[in-house]
Amino acid sequence: MKILYLDCTSGISGDMTLGALLDLGVDKDFFLEELSKLGVDGYEVKIQKKDRHSIQMMDVDVILTGEAHVNHEHVHETHEHVHEAHEHSHDHDHHHDHSHSNERNLSMIQEIIDNSTISNGAKEISKKIFEEIAKAEAKVHGKSIDQVHFHEVGAIDSIVDIVGVAICVAALDVDVIYASPLHDGNGFIQCRHGLLPVPVPAVMAMLEGSGIPMVQEDVNTEMITPTGMGIVKCLAQDYIKLPQMSIDKIGYGLGKRETGRFGAVRAILGTAHQLKSMNALIE
Repeated sequence: MKILYLDCTSGISGDMTLGALLDLGVDKDFFLEELSKLGVDGYEVKIQKKDRHSIQMMDVDVILTGEAHVNHEHVHETHEHVHEAHEHSHDHDHHHDHSHSNERNLSMIQEIIDNSTISNGAKEISKKIFEEIAKAEAKVHGKSIDQVHFHEVGAIDSIVDIVGVAICVAALDVDVIYASPLHDGNGFIQCRHGLLPVPVPAVMAMLEGSGIPMVQEDVNTEMITPTGMGIVKCLAQDYIKLPQMSIDKIGYGLGKRETGRFGAVRAILGTAHQLKSMNALIE
């Protein structure tokens, strides 16, 4: 049985997870080709190794190159001017209530995914994660899920992170995904509309009633972003210590926040072997 284990003891964000999965060996050219099938323009993805804490880690950065749009003539965007704005810092991907003319709601993002030619598995994973995050934001802001909008710029980061993770998971073709108990910091984080407590409300909404174990570290900042929380909640079957398995490969996805300590998602690819019978050993 092929196992993917996500070590979230340093928190989790979208770009950290994506970097870790790419570091496991998902081909970069394949990944970028699959991502291009979404038909979304206006960005570039910079993927490179960086040395942190004397460890080589994969860093993924989304660079905006202009006004983003979708190359689908049948996608018509309407704007209600009630949406969740994105704080563009890639690992601080909160979607807070803000007014702006460029926005996408959940159904628009789902339409982009459905109309793409990425694999069906990647489509289903992507839509599930986006829906999980939108449900949490809707609960926090007291809106319906259809009223939750992603700011255009923020949606690009989210689309790349979430769809990118889905592409990588589908490519790795694992049988089961586990994660460690989640770790977040404390204190407050500055966002568009003031200070929010850590864990931030959207993360707390996704934790509520989930049974997911969470540890609060003595680190005065955010370690789990809403995108990271949505990803791990939708992917992980359970939150446990590293299960018994042989380790095939390890990947590190670098985080953008400097916390004074190790800051990466560690993805571990391994194999759980069935015990051989005595007859098999004799033969």
